[in-house]
Amino acid sequence: MKQVLVTGGCGFIGRYVVDELLAQNYQVRVLDSFVEQVHGGNVPAMPAEVEVLRGDVRDAALVKQALEGVEGVIHLAAEVGVGQSMYEISRYVGGNDLATAVLLENMIDTPIKRIVVASSMSVYGEGLYLSEDGTRQASIRRRPAAIKAGQWNPTDPNGGALRPVATDEQKPVDLASIYALTKYAQEKEVLIFGEAYNVDAVALRLFNVFGPGQALSNPYTGVLANFASRLANRQAPMIFEDGEQQRDFVHVRDIARAFRLALEQRPAAGHVINIGSGNAYSIKQVATLLASAMGVPEIEPEIMNKARSGDIRNCFADISKARELLGFEPQYRLEDSLEELADWVREAGAVVDRGSEMRRQLEERGLVS
Repeated sequence: MKQVLVTGGCGFIGRYVVDELLAQNYQVRVLDSFVEQVHGGNVPAMPAEVEVLRGDVRDAALVKQALEGVEGVIHLAAEVGVGQSMYEISRYVGGNDLATAVLLENMIDTPIKRIVVASSMSVYGEGLYLSEDGTRQASIRRRPAAIKAGQWNPTDPNGGALRPVATDEQKPVDLASIYALTKYAQEKEVLIFGEAYNVDAVALRLFNVFGPGQALSNPYTGVLANFASRLANRQAPMIFEDGEQQRDFVHVRDIARAFRLALEQRPAAGHVINIGSGNAYSIKQVATLLASAMGVPEIEPEIMNKARSGDIRNCFADISKARELLGFEPQYRLEDSLEELADWVREAGAVVDRGSEMRRQLEERGLVS
């Protein structure tokens, strides 16, 4: 496989994927619409050897042009944001699901050998739990009334306590947000297409991605970028619920390597695969670690004791399948990477914090309780 198309290749993850592919001597073409919310009106500089096409994946003529001579596709282009998806519904369905449909339609008469699509851990809803007797509990949802009462932790059907454990790909999906719905539709579109047209298709379910280069002024990007933009303005990170909810944070360089491996490893075809660090961190712990790395340990997070519609309590990755099918092994730990992130934030200079605006938009629509 010589030439690869990366949709969304000028975005945060996309730039690292492009660099990873170039380092392995791939020829790379990028299709990106440069969404204002992500890029802030700036067109990022790309390596000279990368061909960049500017436009929307829903533009069939442009997509057809982008696919000429290409043997592999990494499909990253998407609208990203659980909270925003709950009120900009047509934007998310169009930018994610319709765009993927247009891409696939235009692949029908091409010699594409493999497509890898970015899915999301959000498709799981709540992660996997074990009950007190060790029984696997894979279909847990929190009750709205319990959340409103500040009972953050889910319980089993009998009201018993649950212990969160690493979530594997066998856990059934449980779509708790419009964003999650669109990501699941994307992965199913791609896998169904691959089987019908004999194209190798892989869906990578990404957990919380972090690293230098995130859109700090986009309040719907990753939680670490949100915290960093608040701290850069000497504002307390805003944490919904009580801060004890757990997530898996995976470095963007590990993510980029996973996409390259998914292009290359034949056993991955037809599979959905978790890509995370395999570690769990509480959100409050992460905010405290980042404040220390940024030199403002005195700024403690603001615990909201309110929940956002569509949020889940715990979800972190079992990456056994990625190890088996891709030979993937994370190389960057969160604890060892925050100084690098802090340095990048300082170099970025003035950062516009839009966290309060995001909170206001959600509250005005009744999406915070």
